Formats: sequence, structure tokens, C-alpha cells
Amino acid sequence: MSVKKNGIIKIAYYISDYGYGHATRSSAVIQGLLDTINRVEITLRHSFAMPFLRANFRDERVIFRHMETDLGYFLKKDSLEPDRDRLNREYDSFIKQWDEKVEDEVSFLQDQQIDLILSDIVPTAFPAAKKAGIPSIGISNFTWYTAYEGLISEEKLAPLKKAYGSMDAFFSLAGENEPPWTTEKRSFDFFSRRIDEQEVHRIRQMLNPDGDKVLVYAGLGMKITHDSLDGVGLWDQEDVIFIVSSNMNISKGNVFHIPQDYLDSQNFIAAADLAITKAGWGSISEAVIGETPLLIIDRQSMKEDQNTIFFLKDLDLCKTISWEELQSLKINKKVINEYKHHVQKNHLNEIVDRINDIIVHRINEI
Repeated sequence: MSVKKNGIIKIAYYISDYGYGHATRSSAVIQGLLDTINRVEITLRHSFAMPFLRANFRDERVIFRHMETDLGYFLKKDSLEPDRDRLNREYDSFIKQWDEKVEDEVSFLQDQQIDLILSDIVPTAFPAAKKAGIPSIGISNFTWYTAYEGLISEEKLAPLKKAYGSMDAFFSLAGENEPPWTTEKRSFDFFSRRIDEQEVHRIRQMLNPDGDKVLVYAGLGMKITHDSLDGVGLWDQEDVIFIVSSNMNISKGNVFHIPQDYLDSQNFIAAADLAITKAGWGSISEAVIGETPLLIIDRQSMKEDQNTIFFLKDLDLCKTISWEELQSLKINKKVINEYKHHVQKNHLNEIVDRINDIIVHRINEI
């Protein structure tokens, strides 16, 4: 397949269904591509955060096609730890449909005359691309193969291992610790959606007009719905204003819920004096780029988390805390000063430029 010299370049972008992190970081890349390539059409394959994506992109060059892409994790009730038993049951059902899912995607890609596939980091996209003769790029800090190691047996993970081995190029993101899936590998550090400094100032004035409070972003993830969060002692600090997602079931006078229809949560993270979050790459990246000190909830059983935390600690970009310790953490400005980190560059433009280079010069040579 060769580049269309006078036509529109058609990209299929596959986005993992687990939480909002994959959707938010993918939206940054998508917007970058729209800003730099005029004659492009990007078809999004996704389901969970599709309303968020639709609200973000009203550009006629973006097409939305519903697809349940992958499983992600399943967590134990009132916990941030994985539910191994349920994960294995769901995975077994997922794999039973594997061949059918791949063949469906082959048909879709051929029918839509797709030129290039980007995937963060949906496994079925790669064997489908290979069968359809279309170049593919994986973009992620992990794969579901390595994420599931230790939770699912190696024998059962064989289809995922084979799938990721068929990607043509891998754009590895900060914290990645993957097998050598392909010789075409490019490494990039953190990137995020663009931060609006005027909006950051507005948020700070709205939540802390006198400047006498500490603003703390508490990011447990949009799929976290603990019934018991209201009783956690963390919130009982009068000098702290907590910023949480709209789904968090907490009713406290000092807890502000980001409105459900507010799309650019990176501005709230940048407005905070401290970000307390699980090791989700999207939130962490937005905190790093937004220069917000990081305190990460350490989940020992999550391999993806441990790789990210190791990378961050190596650069002195975070501190860690257990879920049990967090519930009684006392926050003040002195504590926050201990968490401050060095300014990091946003690597979004480098990723977009590399994709553009492949489209223009090497779509047939990856």
C-alpha cells in the first residue's frame, strides 16, 4: 500500500476501554494529528469513553465507530487491587471470541480502506492489520500481555503475546518495560493534553480565592466507585480542598467534584498543589507536565504500576504511599514541598511529528 498523494489519509485509531486514561492521552495525539495534517480522516474504535471523545472532537475528519476493544482490569469491591478470579473468567470469555473479533476487524479495515493503524493498546488491532496488509503502530507504556503476567497463566496469555508481536512499530511511553516486540521502536517520555494557564488561574481563584488552603487532586480513576470513601479520614482536613472526579461518592464540604461535562481535567490537575493518584499513566503525565507534585498509591500487585513508579522514582518525580497510609495522611504545605519535582518537557509534538513522518515518507516501509 502506498501513500495517497492527492487523497485523504485514513487512520484507524484503536483505544483501550479501560478507564479514561487511554482516551485522554489518545485525544492529545489525535488533536495533534488534526492540527498538522489537513487531508486526514481518523476513525476511532472504542466504547467506554466514547461520549468524552465525541464531545472533544466535533471535527468532521473524526469518525466514531463503537467497538468493545479489551477487558482492562477488574477490581475487588472497595479496593484498588485486582480481582484475579473475575479477571480470569472474563478473559476466558474474551479469548473464546478472539478469532471472530480479529476477522471482523480485517473486514472493517478493508471496507474502510484504512491506510494506517494506531493502537493504544488494543491487541486485536495488530493481527487484523497484519492480515489486511496495513502498517500498525502501538502507542503505550505497557501491553495487556505484560499487565496480566502474574494474574493470568502464561499459557492463556499466548494469543496476546502473538498479537503484540505482530505490530510493525512500537512507540513506547515513559515507564515502559516490554519485550522487544519489534525492531521499529521509538521511545518518548511524558506528554499530555495542552494545559490552559488562564483556566488554571480561574480554577485556583474559584476554589481557593484567599490562597489560604491547599488544593489536592485526588485521582482514583473514573472506574472507582467505592461505597466507603465517605468515611475515609483523609477528607477531614479543614485546610485542604480536594478535587475529585464526578463519579466519586464523597459528600464533604471541602470536596469539589469536577463537573461531568468538563472535558479538560488536566487543568484541574495543574491547578492543584498536590496530586494523589493511582499510577495511571494519563493522570501522572498530566501532573508531571503541569508541574504538580505527585504522591502515588502503591499497588504492589499491578505490574504496570510498578514499572511506572520505578521510572518516576528514578527521576525523583514522585513519592509513594499505601492505600492504608493514605487514609490517615495529614497534608500541609511543608509536606507538599517535599514532593516537588523538576520541570519536564511535553513530548506530544515529537510523537505527532513521528507519525506524520511515517504517513508522508514511510507508510510502506515500517
